[in-house]
Amino acid sequence: MTDGTPDAYRRASFWLDDLVVSGRDPLRPRRALTADAVFDVCLVGGGLTALWTAYSLAKAEPGLRIAILEREIAGFGASGRNGGWCSALFPRSAHSLERQHGREAAIAMRRAMVGTVDEVGRVVAAEGIECDFAHGGTVLFARSAAQRRAAHADLTEARRFGVDALEPLDAAAVAERYGVTSGDRTSPTAVIDPACARVHPAKLSRGLADVVEALGVHIFERTEVLDWTAGRVRFRALDEGVEGTVSARHIVVATEGYGPELPRVRRRILPIYSLMIATEPLPADVWDEIGIAHGQTFSDYRHLLVYGQRTHDDRIAFGGRGARYHWGSAVSPDFERVDRVFEHLRETLGELFPAIGDARVTHRWGGPLGIARDWHATASYNPKTGVGFAGGYVGDGLSTTNLAGRTLTDLMLGRDTALTRLPWANHRSPLWEPEPLRFAGANLGVVGMGLADVEERVTGRPSRIAQLIAPLVGH
Repeated sequence: MTDGTPDAYRRASFWLDDLVVSGRDPLRPRRALTADAVFDVCLVGGGLTALWTAYSLAKAEPGLRIAILEREIAGFGASGRNGGWCSALFPRSAHSLERQHGREAAIAMRRAMVGTVDEVGRVVAAEGIECDFAHGGTVLFARSAAQRRAAHADLTEARRFGVDALEPLDAAAVAERYGVTSGDRTSPTAVIDPACARVHPAKLSRGLADVVEALGVHIFERTEVLDWTAGRVRFRALDEGVEGTVSARHIVVATEGYGPELPRVRRRILPIYSLMIATEPLPADVWDEIGIAHGQTFSDYRHLLVYGQRTHDDRIAFGGRGARYHWGSAVSPDFERVDRVFEHLRETLGELFPAIGDARVTHRWGGPLGIARDWHATASYNPKTGVGFAGGYVGDGLSTTNLAGRTLTDLMLGRDTALTRLPWANHRSPLWEPEPLRFAGANLGVVGMGLADVEERVTGRPSRIAQLIAPLVGH
């Protein structure tokens, strides 16, 4: 919990700091809710899940009285800290979805995710949300023999399901376009996934908050939700020290990685920290050598995920996993900055693109993302209790939140649509194990993925460690 000052919010990420530096948004909190109230819909959390749900509901039923309760400010959590990939990625692979739900359901989910990238672009254009949205696709570098096998598997799966329009780039094409290094003695190849847009996530989150307010949605910031039951949400206005209750026909829990702080979510979602750095703006000649264009995001096929983008002002925003899970699903600002991980990210970025030289890192930040026990995101709603839930995005939430908002709208309004028939609609994941099993399993997974990358560098073959872990991480 912060002290509620703009300085506290701008320190949360480069993206939020950029809003203040540019004069676009001072990050001053909206008023808190300080008395009992009655609404048709109460959304718990002020991130993109809640904002997209409010937007979709307000467009579908303009007469609905909708409230958003946010402990800090809208977009303070993962929605204002992520890598800025508006992508078609989903935590479970198409192959995994097919095993559990059948081929047609897997294809429908992939089509919905690809279509969501275009839907986000449509809305930001229609509503005039200036968030640096640029639909440039993702380049996934294959920098070793083992990574090329993974790239080939991606291409094979895409052809089999016939939805994702992945494009292979051979070594000559990569060498001509990109200044990326190899991880072994061979030349890098790549896969282009067109279903991704570069976004400034804080501009999107804060801009969408302004849009839904203009549609009549009430956003109460510095308002902490303490608990809920069917039809009632108990809250506390942080700065006033006042507690109260919202009565609502529909309640949606949209807290993602921060959810484990609430008793009713505790073992439903596991918070794992992802950390990021941003460089100073790089000159044009450096970008010419790197080859990443505006609107294009990038990664490679290592197991311990990294992700990056070229920002609107020519920085590199670059992030990755590697921070450990904390006992009891604890979430704290103290976990958002891990020097060891930041140093690893800077070294990895320099290894990928030597052209950046000694470019200075200006921002370091992090935050928790939410993982369901079966790595299966969900948008669910119980008509008997009137309580909905969405989350478990595993870092793929920038676009998936939009799909969640549209899906939750149809579920709450009792519509039978293509969205409510998607395999994630009303999916219920098992609970995470109690401690100490949760602590051991989560941290072994993080360590295992790092060891899998080391194994592949040493052997040049697909990792046996990764094969053992794969069923546990949605593959």
